[in-house]
Amino acid sequence: MLDRLQYVKQRFDEVSDLIIQPDVIADQKRYVQLNKEYKDLKALVEKREEYINLDGNIKEANEIIADGSDAEMVEMAKMQLDEAKERLPQLEEEIKYMLIPKDPEDAKNVMVEIRAGTGGDEASIFAGDLYRMYTKYCDAKGWRTSVVDVSEGTSGGFKEVIFEVTGEDVYGTLKYEAGVHRVQRVPQTETQGRVHTSAATVMVLPEAEEFDVQIDMNDVRIDFFCSSGPGGQSVNTTKSAVRMTHIPTGLVAQCQDEKSQHKNKDKALTVLRSRLYEMELAKKQEEDAKTRNSQVSSGDRSAKIRTYNYAQGRITDHRIGLSIFDLDGFMNGNLHKMIEELQLVANTEKLKESEVF
Repeated sequence: MLDRLQYVKQRFDEVSDLIIQPDVIADQKRYVQLNKEYKDLKALVEKREEYINLDGNIKEANEIIADGSDAEMVEMAKMQLDEAKERLPQLEEEIKYMLIPKDPEDAKNVMVEIRAGTGGDEASIFAGDLYRMYTKYCDAKGWRTSVVDVSEGTSGGFKEVIFEVTGEDVYGTLKYEAGVHRVQRVPQTETQGRVHTSAATVMVLPEAEEFDVQIDMNDVRIDFFCSSGPGGQSVNTTKSAVRMTHIPTGLVAQCQDEKSQHKNKDKALTVLRSRLYEMELAKKQEEDAKTRNSQVSSGDRSAKIRTYNYAQGRITDHRIGLSIFDLDGFMNGNLHKMIEELQLVANTEKLKESEVF
């Protein structure tokens, strides 16, 4: 393992030198990439130092025990040896997972799109529940959320809501939420007390930087219109809302959340850029899927990934077969256990495929 970590140290030293070079700082795309690499390598270099120290402690303790001339020193050495031997296997596991090649998209911010599916008004209400669940989870993580576009349902909730999430490793955390979420419960609008099944679709798009996707504005048709509220009625008289259509692909992005036309235009362009980027990423994920059969692939947006059963207070993720019986806590943003389990399964799969060890 130390041989592998030595390569990491060498690369860390190289990157540390590169990020202070004027030509690298001038190249924004390369500078951002190297800074992300520096951060990841720094964490590994710190683990390397801990590993070297533990290895040294084990050797030192063994020498003192073998000498045996000082009983008090031997007793302390045995304690040091026990502590080091207990920590070493844990540290090795941590390093193994850190050495798995990272998805370059994982560090990106995201656009999350939640759309009501089958189930009429109840689907819109559920889409609203999911939106609140994710914003509470993001708040707990210290991430910032910002609504980009919203279409409200007639009985509450949303027909569609798009919001931006910014923070650390957002896409790497939220990407497994993409897919169809199904709810089984008695709707607020149900008078007979019957359980209905409704659904909402969640899409998680890595937010593309300007240098990730180049858009020729001659290929974009821009329309301005009045913002609308529930039922589609206009809520203001100024045409501040913006809709952008990318003519070559037919992709559409719009924003009506801001009062300023200029701000809405900037947000709509960010969404359009992210959708174009995600379209290319989806092709790559489809190609990757042909070579590997992942349980928790984030590529298939039509897959039913999770069921929220209110009668049983249960959330079940169908990809990993995990059920959590804390629906109230889950809907209040306590997604941590589920997401950690999904990440663990994905990392274990990558570990098996990688040739790190």
